[in-house]
Amino acid sequence: MRTTSRKARAVASAAAAISLLAATPALGAPGHPTPGHPGTGASCAPDASLLGFSDALDKTTFRGTPVAGLSALSFARPGRALALVDNIGTTPARVYELGLDTGRRGVDVGVRDVTVLTRPDGTPYTGADFDGEGLVAERGGDTVLAGSEREPSIRRFRLSDGREIGSLPVPARFQVTPAGEAAVNQTFEALTATGDHRVLYAGMEGPLAADGRDAEGRGRQRIIRYDGREGGAYAPTAQYAYRTDPNLGLVELIALGDDQLLSVERGFTTGVGNTVRVYRVSATGAPDVSAVESLSTTTDPRSWLGKELLVDIADCPPSGATTKQPQPNPLLDNIEGAALGRDLPGGRRELYLISDDNGSATQTTRVYALSVKLRPEVTLRDRALLSATAYQPGPVSGTQLATTPVNGITAPFPGQPIPGFSAVIPAQPGDRSGRRLLAMPDNGFGAKTNSADFLLRAYEIEPDYQRHGVTVRGHIGFRDPDRRVPFPIVNGDTRDRLLTGADFDIESLARDARGDLWIGDEFGPYLVRTDRTGKVLQAPIPLPDGTKSPQSPDLAPGETPTLRASNGFEAMATSADGWTLYPILEGAQVNDPDQRRRVVYEFDVRHNRYTDRTWSFRVDDPSLLVGDAAVLDGHRLLLIERDNGMGPQSIVKRLVVTDLDEVGADGYLPRRTVVDLMRVADPKGVSTPARPGEYGVGPLFSFPLQSVESVLPLGGDRVLVANDNNFPGNDGRIPGRPDDTELIVIDVPGLR
Repeated sequence: MRTTSRKARAVASAAAAISLLAATPALGAPGHPTPGHPGTGASCAPDASLLGFSDALDKTTFRGTPVAGLSALSFARPGRALALVDNIGTTPARVYELGLDTGRRGVDVGVRDVTVLTRPDGTPYTGADFDGEGLVAERGGDTVLAGSEREPSIRRFRLSDGREIGSLPVPARFQVTPAGEAAVNQTFEALTATGDHRVLYAGMEGPLAADGRDAEGRGRQRIIRYDGREGGAYAPTAQYAYRTDPNLGLVELIALGDDQLLSVERGFTTGVGNTVRVYRVSATGAPDVSAVESLSTTTDPRSWLGKELLVDIADCPPSGATTKQPQPNPLLDNIEGAALGRDLPGGRRELYLISDDNGSATQTTRVYALSVKLRPEVTLRDRALLSATAYQPGPVSGTQLATTPVNGITAPFPGQPIPGFSAVIPAQPGDRSGRRLLAMPDNGFGAKTNSADFLLRAYEIEPDYQRHGVTVRGHIGFRDPDRRVPFPIVNGDTRDRLLTGADFDIESLARDARGDLWIGDEFGPYLVRTDRTGKVLQAPIPLPDGTKSPQSPDLAPGETPTLRASNGFEAMATSADGWTLYPILEGAQVNDPDQRRRVVYEFDVRHNRYTDRTWSFRVDDPSLLVGDAAVLDGHRLLLIERDNGMGPQSIVKRLVVTDLDEVGADGYLPRRTVVDLMRVADPKGVSTPARPGEYGVGPLFSFPLQSVESVLPLGGDRVLVANDNNFPGNDGRIPGRPDDTELIVIDVPGLR
């Protein structure tokens, strides 16, 4: 960017006014990368690695101005970035042009130019009346939009001379108290524009007074959307609800387009240091909350922007960084600015962060470069429903249930209901089309004591995604005519010895290389082997470590169970060659000191025994369950992690990838969330039109069903997910109506 005579005079007069007479380094002299950076990228998270950092700008001056308080970053063009200064005392408000690049030597950064920001009459703004926190470069850097936290305001400046040439309207309630509801130093910290500059987002660092924080300390922030055109007028058109992590503030946004953003959250604790996290954020289907007086009244989780952690900077390797005050990781400092750089190989992108030293001797101006993978949104491809009351041939069932109506349904039932599916596998080995499936319900009505008339089966089904229905083609009935089951069963005195929900709680299903079926049970927990027709071939196999549930037939009188009820083999994956099973406990063992641990076992089909290998997978919270698992490739597993909520109470319904070959130093498997099933884009309207009262459909599709228990990877990046509807008790989709069984197919970019 050329320096004009007017700009030079403005800089000179401002510098003289504050008596900063330090020597000026040569224009364009780059900073030197600090040693110790990982040249090829050191992993911080599954989709983020550190390329390097530089402290070259720290405590330097340029043309008599301190290069300090850098709170926002925006690229004007490749290799040239703009950095905005916040309210450093009474020094002039200013924008630095930086040469910024990352190569084999690490981060190369240096000041190339400076522009003082002035009022239309040419008098400089200073730290006393302008607190620069957000920055958007327009027209290659000819003009900028600069957000100030003081009022707050968003002003347009011409960089040829630094003069203000316009401003954007700000809703009255966003003004700092007493004029509005915003707290001092908690307003427009974040500002970003989409690539076409048709949309701006201005984010509040803290909540408005009426919004506040929740009981956990999470901030209820607002993000204002502006629509307009680059260099022209913008008007506020919507407000979105954004919830921060406890005690953190929203300090930066990066618009990715298609209602997707990155956010940076930051906090500071005296004696501990900074917390800085970068999130992927989705505004798909987000409602406008402009008319909501207080976000504290917002109870529907779909009303908040979705967010998924991309990287916690504390998890990056220190890489030789030093700190001037206590920090959980010496790499950390007061990060406030962020911008995307060049495309990188492997579908990754440069992400630059910059820290604001506040002009303090105990803080550092540091520029970070990361390599990040920004995956496209997960989208809904297909959806098919099997009616909750699609009773199948068989004896009357539910005779042990209360006769009080539940969601409009009264027991007993005229035949055998299909209470959802706890496992789904291809009907034919190797078929990845998803057109014909073998789908298995569980034990029926949830307990030994009420499911003696529910027959254990696996149904052959065909989803019809054009008509959104499911056809049942037949079933396999599980039975024990050869008396392999050693304990008493309900139909023990009959010829076929049909198995019932009082005998086993069947939850997971696999097919081995011979074509035999393996069932994961929760009562034992057991592995149960049958032939392809459902006939039991051998005695149920208990766990060799003695794990037993309260319903286990093997539990001796007075013996204490080591597993809680309904926490057995809800999930089981099968190796690609069909010779290894990976059954997984749904919940924690009773005496495990880590109640987040879910044990993954290995079973050798050839030798018909468990191996001595186990793995530990850690869920996000002790209350969460592992609902199902499937092998993606090699030793990578795709798992369901879920809570027990339904409808608006559903919070965690997600798919997670882990790798059995990548055990961490802490002894736990790695995890990468690939799908939030509560936030799936439906751009083609697959889930519409909505039925009366239907929850979770539309441009933002949710799977708010209590027991999400079936996952099946299909061809490419497609995944099938299905639910157990706990008939007739669940009504997560339409209040007062029993949930249907839903089968959805989603596209998960970058799954493999």
